[in-house]
Amino acid sequence: MNNGRDIAAMLTTTFVTWMGQRTTAVALPLVALAETGSAWSTGLVGGAVGLPMLASPWWARGLRQRLTSGRALAWVLAVQVTGLLVVPVAAAVGTVGAPHLAAAGLVTGCATALSGPAQRALLSDIGDSLGATVATRLLTWQDFLHRSTMILAPPVAGWAVAAAGPLPLLWAEAVGVGAGALLLLTVRGAVSVAPPDRPADAPALRHVLARHADIRRAVTMSGVGGLVWFAFTLGLAILGAQTGRPGLLISAGMTGYGLGSLAGALLAPLLVPRMPALATMATGWALLGVAFMVLPAVASSLVLLGCVAAAGGFCMPLGIGALNRLISTQSSGPDRRAAFAVESLVHDGAVSIGLLAGGAVIGAVGAGPTLVAAGVAQVAVALLAGPWLRIPRRFRLRRPSRVAMDEGRGDVRAAAGGLGTTATGAGRGRVPGTDGARRQHAQAR
Repeated sequence: MNNGRDIAAMLTTTFVTWMGQRTTAVALPLVALAETGSAWSTGLVGGAVGLPMLASPWWARGLRQRLTSGRALAWVLAVQVTGLLVVPVAAAVGTVGAPHLAAAGLVTGCATALSGPAQRALLSDIGDSLGATVATRLLTWQDFLHRSTMILAPPVAGWAVAAAGPLPLLWAEAVGVGAGALLLLTVRGAVSVAPPDRPADAPALRHVLARHADIRRAVTMSGVGGLVWFAFTLGLAILGAQTGRPGLLISAGMTGYGLGSLAGALLAPLLVPRMPALATMATGWALLGVAFMVLPAVASSLVLLGCVAAAGGFCMPLGIGALNRLISTQSSGPDRRAAFAVESLVHDGAVSIGLLAGGAVIGAVGAGPTLVAAGVAQVAVALLAGPWLRIPRRFRLRRPSRVAMDEGRGDVRAAAGGLGTTATGAGRGRVPGTDGARRQHAQAR
């Protein structure tokens, strides 16, 4: 097995698929609007994509445990290609309607709900075979490639749309994901724990969180961050419109955030393995929350607003790298795949819920107060879920362990045996002197 080749294939697949997704995010609404004439249809694919993710704890529980090799992941990407081809094929042979958009969203949503967590889990498995911190570094490099597409994809998509229209971009994404599937066919990977024999053996997502306290805390922070993300995107867009600068605030904020996060992602492979994971994540989330709180105060200056957004963006790769490190070091096998899945489910589901309700919230209380409240929420969850408020071990109430209780029972039996019971324990009758031993044992319990 060539680990270097496997790693290169997986990281290249990440870059190609995310470039396609981000360029299509520009092209697909334009195609939907041109084909259907309805603004409502422009968000239909995005909305349909989220439904399989939200339902994945039920339908994907056993299936995700089978995705332990590049070949298995290649089949998932092949399904994704099928979903991506629905809209351009429909546009080529006829007209695109709401059923085509919904079908494309559902098929690609099923594939992405499986492929993202499974790719991170397989990359971690490969890293485990190379060293103690290699998995963490590989995941941070994967995140860097993902974030680099935030900067590269929008101008590429804009140029392509201006040159040839939006439809060729949909074909290009399908080709790119297909190329990723071919690359994954060469990846064999290294699975530390065999997959369950039956879907019923696969760990439930809630059970994984119950078993791993630090992962549960980190996933909670990620969920709250996803829930209030709308305050940044919708909030700056609405605040710009309200102050007579439509589009300027969100452009400055997103540009600053993207550049800051790219800088943080460059340093993450060096810093994350050397820093305490849970404290790093909590600090990153708290600093992003502070940035949210400051944004309304600096909204009069595009430069200051971009700098504050960049500071918040710089912290995120470190926080996400720390989350990936927690999962890759504190879990393995089926638990690892389930942990990556639950992180994606909680974060992406929270983002969808936040965006769904975000407009109403901003309309009720205003963009500025919403940003401040979102920042306060992120700081609060970082303080509560971080490592600082844990109860010291010496102050925790302890229940007697099962082993200690069994040893106590053995001592009593031994004492009873010394008072006249046989060594085989065949007799269970009343032995003189054992009542006192039983009473002592009951008091000890």
